Amino acid sequence: MLLLIAGCSVSYKFTSTSIDYTTTKTIEIANFPLRSAYVWAPMHAMFNNELTDTYARQTKLQQVKRHGDLQLSGEIVEYSQFNKAVSADGFSNQTQLKMTVNVRFVNNKRHTDDFERRFTASAEFDASQQLNAVQEELVTQMIKDIVDQIFNATVANW
Repeated sequence: MLLLIAGCSVSYKFTSTSIDYTTTKTIEIANFPLRSAYVWAPMHAMFNNELTDTYARQTKLQQVKRHGDLQLSGEIVEYSQFNKAVSADGFSNQTQLKMTVNVRFVNNKRHTDDFERRFTASAEFDASQQLNAVQEELVTQMIKDIVDQIFNATVANW
């Protein structure tokens, strides 16, 4: 019994990634251009900065310009606004913003992980508010959500 207990161990791994750093050392993150019909210019820089910052903060991967072990590329393909809810008087009382990013992920160490996928987030605001008044806050929330989705799909151990 003593040998059985001595031979057992429990290990906990407090990391948010499933990266094998012995083989995967670099990541190449391309600039994600705006390709949607409706755009808000600051969104482009906000998205690209959040994406690169997230990988820098949450992994030990070195970001490189070319030939990364992991490669992320894509484009912001949709940024739209539409009425979400209508009040009893027939006017819109809730507006929804939606953002979609198309992502291509290549894992040069294990190509079975490669994918091309769209990630979407949305945020609602009261239709009595002007979009200009809430746009930065809502776009920031949507970007954070989409970047988290991308991170989880590519390197997180979820």
